[in-house]
Amino acid sequence: MAAADYLPVTLRDAGAFLKRELALFPGRVNVMLRCMLTSAIVIVVSMALEVPELALSLLVVFYVTQSNVVVTRLVGVMFIVGSTLAIGLSILVLKFTFDYPLLRIVIASLLFFGSVYLMRVLKIGVVFFIVAIVVIYVQSFVDQTDQADLLIRAVLWVWVAVNYPIALALLVNTLLLPAEPQLQLKAEIHRQLAALDTRLAQLIDGATSAAPITLASVQQGALALQKLLRFTTMRDARYREHQALQLACIATVSRLYRVANELPLSWSGASAVRLAMLRELRANVRALDESVMSGELYRYVSTATPEERNAADAIPAAGELQRALHAYADLVASGVEPGKPPASEPMVAPDAWTNPAYMRFSLKTLLAVLVCYVFYNAVDWQGVHTVMLTCLIVALPSLGASTQRALLRLSGAAVGSALALFMVVFIVPHLDDIVGLLLMALPVVAFGAWIAAGSEKIGYAGLQVMFTFSLALVNQFGPTTNLTEIRDRMVGILLGVCVATFVQMSFWREGEGDVLRQKLATMLRAIAAQLRAPQAGSDQRDELSYAQRQLQAWAVLADCEATLSRVALEPDWQEVEQAQLTLRAQTVLAQGREIMLAGDALRNTLAAQAGSWSPRTVDAVRSTQEQASVELNRYADELASNPPDARAPRRIGIAAQAVEPAQLAQPADGSLIAAAEDLSRQVAGLPDWRVEAPVAAPSSQAIRT
Repeated sequence: MAAADYLPVTLRDAGAFLKRELALFPGRVNVMLRCMLTSAIVIVVSMALEVPELALSLLVVFYVTQSNVVVTRLVGVMFIVGSTLAIGLSILVLKFTFDYPLLRIVIASLLFFGSVYLMRVLKIGVVFFIVAIVVIYVQSFVDQTDQADLLIRAVLWVWVAVNYPIALALLVNTLLLPAEPQLQLKAEIHRQLAALDTRLAQLIDGATSAAPITLASVQQGALALQKLLRFTTMRDARYREHQALQLACIATVSRLYRVANELPLSWSGASAVRLAMLRELRANVRALDESVMSGELYRYVSTATPEERNAADAIPAAGELQRALHAYADLVASGVEPGKPPASEPMVAPDAWTNPAYMRFSLKTLLAVLVCYVFYNAVDWQGVHTVMLTCLIVALPSLGASTQRALLRLSGAAVGSALALFMVVFIVPHLDDIVGLLLMALPVVAFGAWIAAGSEKIGYAGLQVMFTFSLALVNQFGPTTNLTEIRDRMVGILLGVCVATFVQMSFWREGEGDVLRQKLATMLRAIAAQLRAPQAGSDQRDELSYAQRQLQAWAVLADCEATLSRVALEPDWQEVEQAQLTLRAQTVLAQGREIMLAGDALRNTLAAQAGSWSPRTVDAVRSTQEQASVELNRYADELASNPPDARAPRRIGIAAQAVEPAQLAQPADGSLIAAAEDLSRQVAGLPDWRVEAPVAAPSSQAIRT
């Protein structure tokens, strides 16, 4: 037994989480190197030219340095616009209200309220997040000096400290270490197709050394393709012109990658006919990969005879590979765009001026900030000015998201403070030049950048590690041995989190429980639409539509998972109801994934050897699919109602009612019936949401990955 087995379950789970989130993935090293290089230049420039607010400059570098050039430029431009607007408004407020503190606070509060409101309703809300945070940050400057010229000078230096690192970051990201989204998209497509090629080679050669492809990697791969395609269309006009065709391409690749998960690990005793079929599939996977890499049109490569090609029906997954490749090849050969791509999101939220939740959110955030401002001035504790910034930083639309952000801020600040404390005690007394400063700071910058480049579950903690460390050690133009600043930062952050959480819970709670149910209902409707897809006689356009719906279903599943993780973190006075909601939602999410996989397996089984199934069996199976689709839509409608009144779906009878064993035309019909029964069983596994219904944990089969 391993030593880890003696640890508490919570520690083992935390260790597994950190191992998964801190693991290497393509592009992570690139982001870390870009952050390190830009940060090193910023540290040298700020120290040499004595530009104040170095910690703020490093924070801006982390915010601007994104996964590719497109996002980096977009964020950089928004930061420049936001900081310029914020500094301009702050100077105007100070010009007319410097001698009138009450009027200054009132006007600053109105600006803050409007900025937080626009932050919620606009797609470019980050611009007004910067305005809000600068407006509040400037108020702490006013309380430190009574000389207007020094105050304006400090405010203008903030503009310099924010914008010159943006220019450096854009230069580094564009010239030295570019990460073009087109190349990233091609690399991700190549990775997925290479994994499928390896699995096919494994079947052909009889080897078993290839690592399995998990459903989690399938889902992450689908989301990565969608995200990279969106960035690529922003960057490349050619991709914008043929966006629908590119969407069909990534839908096909995602479908092929998912089917790789269903291929058997080995196929012992395969005949020469079946091996020829597998070699043709492998040749076409490579041809698709080469066409994507070179930008040439894909053509289906025929290396097998019709008899050998028909052998794909022996493995339903191989048959689906064949249909997917044929469908995409036929679309490319026809030269017809497969419909219009989905419309982009509007710039302003549709309910921006009618939904009271936005105004309530702004009022709650303003109240938390004003409470902290009064406390900050009443105790005359200058070191805890981060208490006000924390209230805005952790202010997110839902209580669960705010709690997640607060935990990341606290944990990141704790790690950064611990590193700063270690450096002050053991390293700083031995430093005497800029080289020593860089050798001390850059490892911490690299560590913070590695975390920041991860998923949203830990990414924000990386920013806090770097920012807290730099505030304590590199925000002055000389070595520091003051430990009180480290303590004050942590106290300010902790107080800000407590005040913000209390205000969020006490006034107009914005939990995501209802939002989660709506998203789960959307997921089930998407799965129901897949079950209604044409099962026989479908043309190639239907095959592509099915692949695109499948790609969207993975995106909805991921969105539900992210929402569920936030709901699980929501503090609630009614813990029993919260636990029931979380457990039922987990069951629906797990069963939804299983229903989608079972429906896909049934579709593949039905398509394989289509002419050998008895007509009565086929009719019974299609009737089962229709009934399952109806049950899912009914369940989704009841789940979306408030309060939810979703009844567990009934088990759909198949063989016993529609097909007698003696009437089966072929013995192989039993596999088709078994696949239909599996779909029926998974649909019936959805939980009952009525108040009197017991709450059951999801089965181990349902939560498999």
